[in-house]
Amino acid sequence: MRRSSLYVSSCLLYVFLLSCILFTPTHSSDGDEDGDLVDQICRKTPFYDLCSSILHSNPSAPKSDPKGMALIMVNDILANATDTLSYIEELIKETSDEKLEQQLAFCAESYIPVVKYIIPQAADAISQGRFGFASYCMLDAQKEVNACDKKFSGSDQAPLGDRNDIMQKLVDVAAAIVKLLLNG
Repeated sequence: MRRSSLYVSSCLLYVFLLSCILFTPTHSSDGDEDGDLVDQICRKTPFYDLCSSILHSNPSAPKSDPKGMALIMVNDILANATDTLSYIEELIKETSDEKLEQQLAFCAESYIPVVKYIIPQAADAISQGRFGFASYCMLDAQKEVNACDKKFSGSDQAPLGDRNDIMQKLVDVAAAIVKLLLNG
């Protein structure tokens, strides 16, 4: 009798454990669907890895819609542009090379409107659903960063090459997301 009782208990425990394993969700449906949305959006941009990295590192991105994701990217652009402008200002203070100082001053003049006007206007436009204007802002930001980059073409010194490159990529990603919003 004791043996059959132990057998029944073992069988019940086995059935219980098996049902726990089989019926326990391995992921939450919210996170998976939203993760797919981040991936779907990022796959439609020119720099999937950059887009995915930024959006997945932002805790609010998985709960966002494409408009929210565009705002996250624009805010990242603003943070990078602000940091780059500060970096340019430090380089200007440290250099004794007059030509380099002029090139850097030109770049500062290119980045100032990006930081103070263009990107904040893009964020406002996205928030208000004015995606056409936001797209225009992205193009304007690209022009400013390109202008800075061209100041160093053919030069031995290109202290902003990497920073301008990442800015271009960030703007390209944000522009692609805004374009998705624009096209509905």
